[in-house]
Amino acid sequence: MQTAEVGTITGDLTLHTMWIDGEARLTVQYSGSLDWYTVDGSPVAAADETTARNVHQAMVEAAKAGGGARAPH
Repeated sequence: MQTAEVGTITGDLTLHTMWIDGEARLTVQYSGSLDWYTVDGSPVAAADETTARNVHQAMVEAAKAGGGARAPH
């Protein structure tokens, strides 16, 4: 998965999405780590919480597919 801070990270990852002020803000970490990184392309416009959940699920699927996933637009 591509991050803004450290580039590509791989392995066992945890994705977190927050819906704030009309945006889905995506962060990722190595599972069990304390450090969180901004997913490249985040934040993504999300008019409501359902849209933010859909963005999160799309990001999960993209991460599973591999290839340096970035936030959907």
